[in-house]
Amino acid sequence: MAVSDQYGAIHRTGGLDIPALERYIATTGTVRGFRDADEIKPGDLLELDVDVLLPCAAEGVITADNAHRIKAQVIVEGANGPTTPDADAILGRNGVLVVPDILANAGGVVVSYFEWVQANQAYWWSTQQVEERLIERMLAGWTLVRDQSERSGMTLRAAATAIAVSRVADAHRIRGLYP
Repeated sequence: MAVSDQYGAIHRTGGLDIPALERYIATTGTVRGFRDADEIKPGDLLELDVDVLLPCAAEGVITADNAHRIKAQVIVEGANGPTTPDADAILGRNGVLVVPDILANAGGVVVSYFEWVQANQAYWWSTQQVEERLIERMLAGWTLVRDQSERSGMTLRAAATAIAVSRVADAHRIRGLYP
């Protein structure tokens, strides 16, 4: 329904024609001026009446000032740190499911690891193999965090953080401080 970039934001109630928008961006370098949508203020995009909101590429855009106006029931953080801690607490109280950046934004880190593994082994995987391994890892991560969240009553962010801290602590115990 809406998308923004560093130059502006657009919205269309009936949904955007994504292939046409992609062609437009390839020509102009921006979403601004796309003929099949209305321009809106970038901050207003966050407060639209949508089911899912994906804040990507910008840190700290969901704050205590705007969190209470967010209507989305699911937020998937595609950027590093798009939600401030105060906003996260507000969203939690409002029953918004936040898939945290540490989980939702992990695909790039996982694929970087795959590149490192391949370079160390001098053995190259096909694109299909990389994508299959990525899907497997991302689904395993999602399942682990979701299950921890459900068992403990923690938010997904707290569960993901608890798992990460536990893994680091385990590694230090097993390997010592300086592996």
